[in-house]
Amino acid sequence: MQFVYRFEAMTTPCEIILFAKSKEQADKTAKKILHETKRLEKKYNYFSPTSYLSALNSRDEAFLDSETLWLLKKAIDFYHKTNGVFDITIGTIKDIYKNSTTLSEIEYQKNLLLPFVGCEHIQLKKRKLYFDNPHTKIDLGGFIKEYAVDKAIEIIKKNKISGALVNFGGDIYALGKKTDGSKFKIGIKDPKNNKKIAKFVEIENKALTTSASYERNITIQTKIFSHILSKNKDSSICISKSVSVISPTCLQSGVYSTALIIDPTLRDDDVLIV
Repeated sequence: MQFVYRFEAMTTPCEIILFAKSKEQADKTAKKILHETKRLEKKYNYFSPTSYLSALNSRDEAFLDSETLWLLKKAIDFYHKTNGVFDITIGTIKDIYKNSTTLSEIEYQKNLLLPFVGCEHIQLKKRKLYFDNPHTKIDLGGFIKEYAVDKAIEIIKKNKISGALVNFGGDIYALGKKTDGSKFKIGIKDPKNNKKIAKFVEIENKALTTSASYERNITIQTKIFSHILSKNKDSSICISKSVSVISPTCLQSGVYSTALIIDPTLRDDDVLIV
């Protein structure tokens, strides 16, 4: 039987489709996923002054629990694999676009803070996080939602459900197949007209994510800036662009779909660009 659950987390609509033996099994699984997703949202919220991530960024906390240590190690690994393109320390300049009202102010603030962007400014030693300056900040916004999808799949497997689709704001994982034996068919939006579907792909036991430069943005004077920020490239939007990636995990797909927006030449053996 098919059961559908919807909620909102991490500022995005979330949907879970479960092919379970009973409503009780499905309800129990969905409740656990909701609880886990909300836990991650609260813990790693960049904008919440009471989050664990904010405590790390403000230097009020240095100890890393096992989950955060794993996430940061993974993020640093992706930083090196993408030649520094995927960078969680881009949070160092994130607030500039939120707080500035002129292009000249953005340029001035960026020039001050760019020297402190880069994972080389953080170190992990004996379960503690060290910054080499007072300015570097970590933002896991392009990481935690995808991690939450992977955690949801773990929960589904533990509850012995073999078919499911998890979709957190376009970050998708398809577990197994539908009850009729067919694969999950996912539509990818046309970047030039997001009300149209450019293509369909079928996936099974894989993750699909799409990153789009136009999806979330802010306008300052004559420029529109994407939410996808880069240390080395202008983050203003000049064209409608999106990248969709299939890989074994949502975390990996999310990293590469984001990184490929910035550097289309990046490649990984486990990553399929669609």
